[in-house]
Amino acid sequence: MTSNRNFGLNRDNSVAPGNAQSVMKSIRRIAHAIDTRSKRIGRETGLTIPQIVVLQAVHDQGALTTAAISKQADLSPATTVSILDKLEAKGLIERKRSSTDRRKVQAVLTDTGTETLKHAPDLFARGFAEEFSAFTDGEQKAIVTAFLKVADLLDPQDTEAGTLPEPAYRDI
Repeated sequence: MTSNRNFGLNRDNSVAPGNAQSVMKSIRRIAHAIDTRSKRIGRETGLTIPQIVVLQAVHDQGALTTAAISKQADLSPATTVSILDKLEAKGLIERKRSSTDRRKVQAVLTDTGTETLKHAPDLFARGFAEEFSAFTDGEQKAIVTAFLKVADLLDPQDTEAGTLPEPAYRDI
């Protein structure tokens, strides 16, 4: 009997061929579900999921620089700037110079942005949070860890320095 902790590896740490295919198939299912949910949210609100994520980051943290929003929302700086431009055009955020450092520009929610966020739908489909909360803490941690490992494998974040970053799942 194989342990659940081997993450689909053979005894010699090679990936069992069917396991890698199963992971890819699962990723495709997840991508499809997110795409479908994103389109539904877009029709209902006129916002994309990343736009809602950025609004939520600004709401949760207060006035933030583009770099801080990018890090909080796990988006590239270029994508974050584009999203902020669109949110500003819709009157959902304003960009203001920092009172302590005039070189810094911070995004803040407008009243319209706060109200929009209040009425924004859940980013996950109905029932996800309830079903996920039914897992034990250990099961939830294992799921989160597995997702972080897969994300790190698919998208190493710090390739500029020629080294890979410390995997995010080690922080759990």
